[in-house]
Amino acid sequence: MKQGRSGEASKWLMASLSRPSPEISVFWHEGMLKHDTGNGVFDTGMDPGFLDVLEKHPENSDRLRNMVSILKRGPISPHISWHSGTPPLISELLSFHTPVILRLTITYVNFPEYINELVQADRDGGKELCSGTFLNPGSWDAALLAAGTALSAMKHILDGHRKIAYALVRPPGHHAQPSQADGYCFLNNAGLAVQLALNSGCARVAVIDIDVHYGNGTAEGFYHSDKVLTISLHMNHGSWGPSHPQSGSVDEIGEGKGFGYNLNIPLPNGTGDQGYAYAMTQLVVPAIQKYEPQMVVLVVGQDSSAFDPNGRQCLTMKGYREIGQIVRKLADKYSDGRLLIVQEGGYHVTYSAYCLHATLEGVLNLPSPLLSDPIAYYPEDELMTTKVVDAIKKLQNNTAPFLREG
Repeated sequence: MKQGRSGEASKWLMASLSRPSPEISVFWHEGMLKHDTGNGVFDTGMDPGFLDVLEKHPENSDRLRNMVSILKRGPISPHISWHSGTPPLISELLSFHTPVILRLTITYVNFPEYINELVQADRDGGKELCSGTFLNPGSWDAALLAAGTALSAMKHILDGHRKIAYALVRPPGHHAQPSQADGYCFLNNAGLAVQLALNSGCARVAVIDIDVHYGNGTAEGFYHSDKVLTISLHMNHGSWGPSHPQSGSVDEIGEGKGFGYNLNIPLPNGTGDQGYAYAMTQLVVPAIQKYEPQMVVLVVGQDSSAFDPNGRQCLTMKGYREIGQIVRKLADKYSDGRLLIVQEGGYHVTYSAYCLHATLEGVLNLPSPLLSDPIAYYPEDELMTTKVVDAIKKLQNNTAPFLREG
C-alpha cells in the first residue's frame, strides 16, 4: 500500500514538473462586468420603436466573459497566473487626467474637473458623455477598477514579480484624453500605466497600439513628451466629432519635445495578416530599435479582425499571433523582457476571444499554435498596404528626428 502511494506521488510530482510554469500574469476583476452599456441600434442606445429585436451595445460584458473563459479553460491556461486588480487612488488618476483650478464656495482649490464630471454623472444616475459612450449605474466603479487593474499589472512588472502582465479590462481606455471621454472610454488605462512606469524611473516607454481605431487619448496625453513613443496602427477613419478631433493621420507627429515621437500608421481598409506584418517589420520594429525603450506596452484590440462589427480590417488569428511574436522579441531585446499588455476593443463576442488567445500564444513564443482558427479564411491583396507603408516610412524617416539619428 505504501509503495502504491509512493508511486502515485512520484507520478503526480513528475506531472507537476512537466507542466509549464505560468509566464503571463493576468490581472482581472469581475466588478468590471457591472458596466452595463444597454441595448439599441448598434452603439446608439436608441430604440426607434419599429424593431422587434435590439442588439447589445458592442462594448458589452459578454466579450470579456469569453476572454476570461478562454484563458481559464483554453489550452493556454497552464501558462497563465491570475491576479486581482484594485481601484486606483485619485492621485494616480490625476497623473494622466489633468487637474485644473476651480472656485468652490469661497476658496480656490486644485480640483480634477474631468474626474469630477464623471463622479457627478455617476451620482446623477448616468449620462451619455459623447456619442455611444454611456456612463450608467455601475459604470464608474467599473472604470475605476479598469484603471486600477492596469496600474496593478504595471506595478507587478515594475516590482519584479514577472516580466509579462496582461490587464484584461473594460471599459476600454485608449480614446480617453486627459479631460475628455471618447469612444466608449472614460479613463485611459494604458496611459495611467505608462505614467506609473515613468514615475517609477523608466526613462523611455514605447506604446504599440493595434486596436483598429486610433489611440488618440494616449497620444494626446504624451504628445509633448519624448519620454513616450506612441505608435498606433489603425484603419484610416479620420476624426469622428468633437470628442475625437484627432485624425490619426501621419502628420500628427507630436509637438515640442514630443515632436517625432507620435507615429501614426493609418492602414487601408481591408488590411490583413500580411499587411500588418509588413507594417510591423518596416515601421514598428525600426522605430523601437532606434528608441530603445525600457518598457514596452502593447495595447490590443481584436476589432482589427476580419469579422469585427466595429472595424474594417482583416486580421485573423495568424496575424495576431505574429504580432505577439514580434512584440515579444522587441521586449526581450530592448526592455529586458518587460511587457505590459492592455485590453481595448474587440466586439465579435466569440472570435475576439480566439484572437486574444492567438496574441498571447505569440507573446509566449510557443512553437506551434494551440488553437486552430475556427472561421477565418480571407483572401488578401497586400499590394495597396505595401505601397501605403512604404510611403509612411519615407515620410516618418524624413520627419521624425530620432529616426534619422545614428
